[in-house]
Amino acid sequence: MLGGSSRCCAGQQRTPGSDPPAMSSIAAVGESYQKFNPRAYLQNNYMPPRANFSSEDCVVPWKLRCLADAFATGDIHGRTLIDIGSGPTIYQLLSACDHFEEIIATDYLEVNREVLRRWVQDEPDSFDWSPYIKHVCRIEGKGEQWKEKEQKLRGKLRQILPIDVHQPEPLGSQFCQPADALVSTFCLEAVSPDRPSFERALHNVTTLLQPRGHFLLIGALEETFYLAGEAKLSVVPVSEPDVREALSKTGYHIHDFRTYLMPPGLKIGVDDVSGVFFVHAQKAAVA
Repeated sequence: MLGGSSRCCAGQQRTPGSDPPAMSSIAAVGESYQKFNPRAYLQNNYMPPRANFSSEDCVVPWKLRCLADAFATGDIHGRTLIDIGSGPTIYQLLSACDHFEEIIATDYLEVNREVLRRWVQDEPDSFDWSPYIKHVCRIEGKGEQWKEKEQKLRGKLRQILPIDVHQPEPLGSQFCQPADALVSTFCLEAVSPDRPSFERALHNVTTLLQPRGHFLLIGALEETFYLAGEAKLSVVPVSEPDVREALSKTGYHIHDFRTYLMPPGLKIGVDDVSGVFFVHAQKAAVA
């Protein structure tokens, strides 16, 4: 789950020896995530030095600014937003909560879904997201108090669901109401063994989005692994052209594409990420 954000939707389990190579690889990814440690992941990516709010040149404030700018356009709103592969994080939803009636978080791992549930319930041992919430309130400039935003997001996070992005119906056959928008941070490349799997996963999650719906996607550039406690997770390395091509093939129009080059001081040995991308894309209308 990440070179810098939140990922965790891995592949389905299959009977050994019965699968074609691609499905076997996806099953292996799912197995590797069973050692994922949410607390270690949060420590590696969402505490200093990567979470330094004194400079917007730092990776975490950069991501928050990208999201805030996208929602400030006024184009992304509606009834439902789905976060694809939330991992144990909520920062990616802070600017979204003013624009949707309901937010659905999703993750492949029960341990991550439990972390999210505990935050929603304000359990005392939950990760402290208050520096993130305060920073987003500052950059949005709406005069909103951070406690108000925190309670607003808790109130709108009504569902935390299991997901498998490698299934044609990632949320299962009972989920049939397309969302007005999707968000996904450090998920698809982190749970795909190769580029074709990455593109298929993108296609699968796009079925959850209504025509002309918006997709905000953040991910790692040229990353091959990241650490989360005892788990060393493989990542399919993707470049900006790779991401653009995958989105185009899937029928998206790109409104904004930004890249962040990871500075030497933030290369702290927990991954080999070279940078981060942010995309605001819009799904095509039905032909």
